[in-house]
Amino acid sequence: MNYMGIDHHKQYSQMTLMDEKGKELKNERVWNFRSEVEKFLQGAGDEVKAVIEAGRSSYTMVDLLEELGVDVKIANPKEVKAIAKAKIKTDKRDSRILAHLLRANLIPEVYQRSGENRRRQRVLRQRAFFVGTMTRVKNKIRALLAQQKEEIQIEISRVKNLFSRKGLEALNGLDLPDTDSELVDGLLKMYQQLKERIKESDELVESLYNKMPEAQLISTVPGFGKFFSVLVSTEIADVGRFSRVEKLHSYAGVIPSTYSSGERHYHGHIIKEGNKWLRWAAVEAVWPAIKSDFDLRVFFDKQAKRKNINAAKVATARRLLTIIYRILKERRNYVPYKRS
Repeated sequence: MNYMGIDHHKQYSQMTLMDEKGKELKNERVWNFRSEVEKFLQGAGDEVKAVIEAGRSSYTMVDLLEELGVDVKIANPKEVKAIAKAKIKTDKRDSRILAHLLRANLIPEVYQRSGENRRRQRVLRQRAFFVGTMTRVKNKIRALLAQQKEEIQIEISRVKNLFSRKGLEALNGLDLPDTDSELVDGLLKMYQQLKERIKESDELVESLYNKMPEAQLISTVPGFGKFFSVLVSTEIADVGRFSRVEKLHSYAGVIPSTYSSGERHYHGHIIKEGNKWLRWAAVEAVWPAIKSDFDLRVFFDKQAKRKNINAAKVATARRLLTIIYRILKERRNYVPYKRS
């Protein structure tokens, strides 16, 4: 068995190959092309294990190596840095350290997602990008209007929803100074384009939802529409990888930080590590959830009375993830408690 440590970059990777005794066989810069990787692997033997740190483009190398018959692990970069802290940092050194850690079975692994799961993630990320950009465009329009003369401010104040059909008609009819008129016109064009892109993204999400039984189960939980249901199902990927619900809470980063020393025990803000998309979905689902489910509302109010609204929101997000964990484990819809 030989071991490969890979320090991956966009155009090239630094690769170290070593044997079971830790003897370095190769340490080379390899361009990220199939032919170059195949050349590096010549003479490496039939059994090769590789490790690469998780990164934006790591999966391109993971997929290539797996096609070439290499068993690949994906390492958590933060934990690798903690294990192998070094004052001198070079590509050669990093790839060598990764190979040594793999040989010693000390790699802190992250979950390796399938190609299908990653394709779903890209759809969801793009929709979130369009929605976030639209929010910024709306805020920019409001900021421009806030700088106009009093008559225009009064005219705008008569419109309840600035981005409804009537609101957009009112915006187009405003008598703004030349440059401001052109700026608002450009932003409104961008708004309409983003509206079309979001509509297209929603159709893709709908298509994913119809093919995902887990997302359909999650959509029965209060607060989770089709987008959040697909997102949560995609980010969890396989609920079986969480042996306890607390591990799902930790993965989502909705557990409080803890300081414990001697007789002192302190719980602070949430750790904000783990999967930010899963945490975002769970927290965003809280408000619609407590509006539609009596038990969740009672739970939220109790937490808010004991602590504060933000703490109650996080606690309710944990409760929602607990519900999701159970329905996915038991393969059933969420059924609210019925009072007689």
